[in-house]
Amino acid sequence: MGKDQGEFWDRVAERYAARPLKDPAAYDEMLVEVGGWLQPGDRVLEIGCGTGSTAVRLGGTVGRWLATDLSAEMVRIAQAKAAPEGVRFAQAGAETLHAEAPFDAICAFHILHLVPDAPATLAVLRRQLVPGGLLISKTWCLRDFNPLMRMIFPLLRARGYMPPIRQIRATELRAMITDAGFTIAGERHFGKHRQSRFIVARRTD
Repeated sequence: MGKDQGEFWDRVAERYAARPLKDPAAYDEMLVEVGGWLQPGDRVLEIGCGTGSTAVRLGGTVGRWLATDLSAEMVRIAQAKAAPEGVRFAQAGAETLHAEAPFDAICAFHILHLVPDAPATLAVLRRQLVPGGLLISKTWCLRDFNPLMRMIFPLLRARGYMPPIRQIRATELRAMITDAGFTIAGERHFGKHRQSRFIVARRTD
């Protein structure tokens, strides 16, 4: 992820942290689903962790949870939270190779549409998974919105209300994941937004 992404999220970090969840029930449902895919001793990497809410909620259910984000401000806010033992926050881009690898699972929530080169990011993530390891992702497929909404996104970006973003379809997302060497093991959505696709994929060897 580039400099523009980091600067955007540093600038909005405090507002982002203070903003209430739009659909808490959908978020809680997602956490239950994610937890069902993880094992107690798993080593987990989370990219694009934001202010760390998911790591705080789920980190205590696994062996180790490394939560990373490109934004120094997001990480600062996350580190101030009371997190379970075994959870660590660090500033790092999505394409970073970590000394703690390999991981049993990598979580990528609302991040793959933000990276400049999603196929390259997926390749890096695959390298850091154990054989058969899981990529657990949730991605906005903005090209699946209606045309009027898609016209608004560039305007919001021009006014500084959105970060640099890639508009993809769910079909493109699935193809990128499988082309990167994964087999899709599960797919669904939570709440009313079908355009936010939750996909669990297993590394194939």
